[in-house]
Amino acid sequence: MPDVTEDLVRSALAKVRTPEGVPLSASPALAGIVVTSGKVYLSINIDEAQARAWENVRGEAEAAARSVPGVTSALVALTAERKAAARPGPPPPAPGAPAPGRAIEVPGVKSIIAVASGKGGVGKSTLSINLALGLRDLGLKVGLLDADIYGPSVPRLSGVAQKPELVDGKTMLPLENFGLQLMSIGFLVEEETPMIWRGPMVMSAISQMLREVKWGPLDVLVVDMPPGTGDAQLTMAQQVNLTGAVIVSTPQDLALIDARRGVAMFQRVNVPILGVVENMAYFVCPHCGGRSEIFGHGGAHQEADKLGVPFLGEIPLHMRIREMSDAGLPVLVADPQSAEAGAYRAVAREVKAAIERASGSARKAPRIVIE
Repeated sequence: MPDVTEDLVRSALAKVRTPEGVPLSASPALAGIVVTSGKVYLSINIDEAQARAWENVRGEAEAAARSVPGVTSALVALTAERKAAARPGPPPPAPGAPAPGRAIEVPGVKSIIAVASGKGGVGKSTLSINLALGLRDLGLKVGLLDADIYGPSVPRLSGVAQKPELVDGKTMLPLENFGLQLMSIGFLVEEETPMIWRGPMVMSAISQMLREVKWGPLDVLVVDMPPGTGDAQLTMAQQVNLTGAVIVSTPQDLALIDARRGVAMFQRVNVPILGVVENMAYFVCPHCGGRSEIFGHGGAHQEADKLGVPFLGEIPLHMRIREMSDAGLPVLVADPQSAEAGAYRAVAREVKAAIERASGSARKAPRIVIE
């Protein structure tokens, strides 16, 4: 089987016609092609007003790229550049997004919650998979979507390395382990492959992993968000009827500043805050069992009280959590009777109750206003 090259992909794209009848391979809208280990990524850069007309082209381009011998997967992102307006106002929805006031449901999923943090390095991904497992232990059918495009962690945390199967040439089947349905961009690219993507490509990838994956039936889809308050978070808030968001922070002041921004961002776009979790709340010595508050203690609880949002619980910093996570065996799987597993289950119970409360009230998709 020949190696996949950019020229081979470009030749396949010559069979795809743009709305103007021009071969896509010759169109200036074709912004870039990346080929790595049999996986193809490309972006089509268009005027925002033409997004609807180009959506069929995007699908045909994916099919054409997948038809190239040696290609194992293809991801095509429509990136739309907004023209400058005469005066500021609410931007129209991104390609594929619902109109203001409407949120598109993800088929097969009852509730979707985002696990987010204002900054990286606070243990958000480890919390996400153990939270998903805790909800599973409460009798729910749970999926986990790794939306951290630049730093996907779910493949390592779940011990899953194979790529998803395709049905009908377009829809991916989620992978499964530990009783969870799993999806991550890390299943589609090699672990060491850098994701050098612009914001619109990130948004398109997240949308596809939501809508072009055969999820369900699920009671809850846990979404491990990238850190910060940027494109990915706004995409989720605009395009998905989120039940709510869980904010993860460590106790020290520097992390709490960023957690505060995360709470404010989700509140600004009308996403309910299910609560705040204090991770790495204290260190437990594996030898003597002594407790040390390395990063301080109680800061996230105090911040939650100050912001008027629920406090969901605290998780210790323990060697067992780190060792099991690196081995692809979350502590709720490797040591389900441990105190650490119990801490995650306590958080899961609080989150389940918060989901039930939030699900009782409908939420309209927000209008994002740039001031």
